[in-house]
Amino acid sequence: MTGSGIKPAVIVLVCNGPGELTTWVRPLARRLQAEMPLRPDRPGAPTSLQLVLVPCPNATGSEHRVAAAMGLFERIMPAASFWWLLLRPRRYGPWPRRGVVVFLGGDQFWTVLLSARLGYRHITYAEWVARWPRWNDSIAAMGPAAADRLGGRWRHRCQVVGDLMADLSESARDEQPLPPGDWLALMPGSKRAKLQVGMPFLLETADRLAAIRPTCRFLLPVAPTTSVQELLAYAGPENPIASAYSAGEPQLQQSEQGLVFITSSGTRILLIEQQPAHGVLSQCRLALTTVGANTAELGALAVPMIVLVPTQHLHVMQAWDGGIGLLARLPILRWLLGMALTAWRMRHHGFLAWPNISAGRLVVPERVGAITPEQIAEEAADWLNQPARLEGMRDDLRSLRGQPGAVAALAGMVRQLLPVP
Repeated sequence: MTGSGIKPAVIVLVCNGPGELTTWVRPLARRLQAEMPLRPDRPGAPTSLQLVLVPCPNATGSEHRVAAAMGLFERIMPAASFWWLLLRPRRYGPWPRRGVVVFLGGDQFWTVLLSARLGYRHITYAEWVARWPRWNDSIAAMGPAAADRLGGRWRHRCQVVGDLMADLSESARDEQPLPPGDWLALMPGSKRAKLQVGMPFLLETADRLAAIRPTCRFLLPVAPTTSVQELLAYAGPENPIASAYSAGEPQLQQSEQGLVFITSSGTRILLIEQQPAHGVLSQCRLALTTVGANTAELGALAVPMIVLVPTQHLHVMQAWDGGIGLLARLPILRWLLGMALTAWRMRHHGFLAWPNISAGRLVVPERVGAITPEQIAEEAADWLNQPARLEGMRDDLRSLRGQPGAVAALAGMVRQLLPVP
């Protein structure tokens, strides 16, 4: 109990991977800190804000360091400690009797277990479905689709708040403008298996596109779970896949704008180390990206994109997450992987990019197969040569984004669940 006699409480945000940390956890944590006195922002406040990371095969293992750099949480529990946390919570320090657990990524069942173990109330942010409504005190649905899946007896617990990522565009408005040029974002991913393919592939693509269209300018956001030196290593001879591409090992130089990669052909690629990179991304005319959380983030910012899944490196793709990794592990010949992916997508309407999954139709192009940097450079140049077509894709993405305000609505639901002192 605090000196004023107010019983302490805790808000526990639960998450699994780097994408959710950036697009869901950080905005909500900032909103809660702005709306109420929370530790660590307000030492001595009766309520603390904490983060629990849960086991996930798609995590990188460095999420706790990324979260610590945000400076928003009084305590961060790494995923490796989750099972011990369930068994012996007080091993990691005291837990107040009053609290709320908020699901923001991973397996929803982990938050059911955690809230039951700690004796806290429980709210789930349901992007597509709330899997355990019986054990949820409240459900924050992204849209009507998630709400409509609930049985009638649970719907009174649900409120449609909207897409948390719809607020990303609001945070990008006041960013310093980029210098003139046709800016393209290169987004190779954040995990080793994707970077092994993505870095040399996109560097050669940038070289070829710069030769076709000299007005192009390139930037590469450095994911919070990697580093400039790691990106350099994936682009150089330490990566055996790099020898299949012509860009060569880039040189790292300091410029007025920041660090840049300079390829052997002289193409300059600005490295964006600022997190989040929403401001600069929102100014790009086009992005070339792998599948994953990148596509959701770009969609929320209404940045047109080409989504790339080169299937010619099967031994690396076996470590990819999701259906792609599963298909890559099948005992079939390498050249059949592209055909398998295409057949699966046609049969199951299985889109890979989040805007396409959300819309249930092809909003952004997905290029799957033994694609080459030359093909992608030509396609990117074709998009840039047709500004009306490019703007049409941007409008489609805006229509999917929804209205801002989801973060504020979810923060309000969390505050309502906090027990009254």
